Amino acid sequence: MKFTPKELTPYLSARHYFGSEQRRHRERAKLSLAQLAGVVNFSKSALARVELAELLPPPELPAALDAAFGTDNHFYGLYQLAKKETHPDYYRRFLELETQAAAIETFEVQFVPGLLQTEAYARALLSTPPDVTPEQAEERVLAQLSRQEHLRSSPSTRHWAILDEAILCRPVGGPQVMHAQLNLLLALVDTPTSTIQVLPFECGNYYLMGNPLVLVKNTVGQTVAYEEGRRHGRLFEDPDDVNRLSAAYDKLRAYALSPRDSAARIRKAMEGYEACNPMRN
Repeated sequence: MKFTPKELTPYLSARHYFGSEQRRHRERAKLSLAQLAGVVNFSKSALARVELAELLPPPELPAALDAAFGTDNHFYGLYQLAKKETHPDYYRRFLELETQAAAIETFEVQFVPGLLQTEAYARALLSTPPDVTPEQAEERVLAQLSRQEHLRSSPSTRHWAILDEAILCRPVGGPQVMHAQLNLLLALVDTPTSTIQVLPFECGNYYLMGNPLVLVKNTVGQTVAYEEGRRHGRLFEDPDDVNRLSAAYDKLRAYALSPRDSAARIRKAMEGYEACNPMRN
């Protein structure tokens, strides 16, 4: 059976155009992906993902391609455009990366991160927008639970979460829902695969205040950052941007309470919520 390369969409974004130009020049030079991999010293799989716009070109690749194809600064220029744009399918791309993560580091300001939410908490939160129907809310809850299930099925994935203390004080869903939610956080504060820290009120103002952040690290050491906005998020894959956001996360980690003190702060917050039990007949 003859192999048919996947059709490309070069005019969807600069990233897609970079990938299509890599394929065009590779085929013009009569090189397979494996042969090009040997020339530019990058893996065949990485080059294939670049061609399909699934991977932002690594910083060293443009110069290697320009040298291999004799294209002056053609690929260098395309890379300068590609690294500055938001991936056209940024959220789908983020979710794909999340499923492949070796480590996920989360910072949240307003509410418990999705991967740590109880079903009742998620339902209360996702039903809040006025333009969301009950059916849409339920669909989103199921999607949230599916993400959690994948994380639990990958015991090697490490999850580190820093939560602004305000999250502990906002009674999403009411006292009973909050009590159960905080109880879940308490169980995950310090385990072999999870760490939770509370960023206390006494920290005052800080960088990233109002900007939730997720850092996703894969098994080969690459990291991407996802910054959530009020209506839209943004995926960062350029190393300079990722390093800047990673440094900001590390600083918050230093300001946050230790896991032991975070657990104590969570227990204190739980005292304000009653775990209501249904009346028995």
